[in-house]
Amino acid sequence: MATADHVKALIRSHAEGDDERFYAIAMQVAAQAARQGHTKFAQELRNLVDQAKLRAKAEPSGQRTKPVPIIQPRGELAGLLSAAFPKSRIADMALDDALRARIDRILLEQRQRETIRAHGMSPLRKLLLVGPPGTGKTTTAAALAGELSTPLFTIQLDGLITKYLGETAAKLRLIFEAIQQTRAVYLFDEFDALGGERAARNEVGEIRRVLNSFLQFLEQDDSDSIIVAATNHPQILDRALFRRFDSVIEYRLPSENVAEEVMRARLSLLDASEVNWSEALDAAKGLSHSDITRACEHAAKNAILQHHTRIDTAELVEALIERRAAHQ
Repeated sequence: MATADHVKALIRSHAEGDDERFYAIAMQVAAQAARQGHTKFAQELRNLVDQAKLRAKAEPSGQRTKPVPIIQPRGELAGLLSAAFPKSRIADMALDDALRARIDRILLEQRQRETIRAHGMSPLRKLLLVGPPGTGKTTTAAALAGELSTPLFTIQLDGLITKYLGETAAKLRLIFEAIQQTRAVYLFDEFDALGGERAARNEVGEIRRVLNSFLQFLEQDDSDSIIVAATNHPQILDRALFRRFDSVIEYRLPSENVAEEVMRARLSLLDASEVNWSEALDAAKGLSHSDITRACEHAAKNAILQHHTRIDTAELVEALIERRAAHQ
């Protein structure tokens, strides 16, 4: 049977994504089990390994995605990247049909990226997400990572941008080297802090140089990673940025259908059968997905604290109005 060393080696090879070593160790365990008289277990284990190898060979190469182990950035990268392994899925998001179709296309090209590259083309992988706060830009980056079983690395702009000449560009180079070396989704959130218009009078020379460096690194990058830049203020971005991205995706405040979908999903654990959705939707006008979600959670918690299982229309409307007032 498996020894402690075998178990540790199996876990290590799985974490590193080394399938061949994983199968080899499993076969060693089967051989040892057979020598100890556990012939049925040994044969079952061999069969499982053979079946797993056959399934791997049968998969189209463009659809073969392996989980990338989460390794917290070390050294100079420690203050530049934060790592996560999201379980989010696009199906969990409330999106209009056009936006969902664009994201589905990105996923399709990523899953077939080897086939696309074999024909001399590149899959969609440099994405600029623009739109109001709370409309799902950051969530999309997490969902892409979840769908593709890759880590999500968020760039820490406070650690990236410094006042010292040349230091920010050097740190940016480290990030793009990581993008080249480790396939993942890399999120530049609040991207306008880095990508602001170079001609702006109040911009210091260092930021202009950093933007020039970013443009060069982005254009030269041919990795398998996905680069996502998200901003609430596309109007202040440098015009040269837009043509460097494969796709610019615009996020809007939710339509009535999407707003209702968000509310029904967040209130699904309570009885919402008597909610007047027309009144609720009227109160939700102008609110983002995030605002609606928080209002629903507030109303749901109020019901729970009052030992109710039914959500009250007046309470939901009041929570939505409070969220609106918070922005005024």
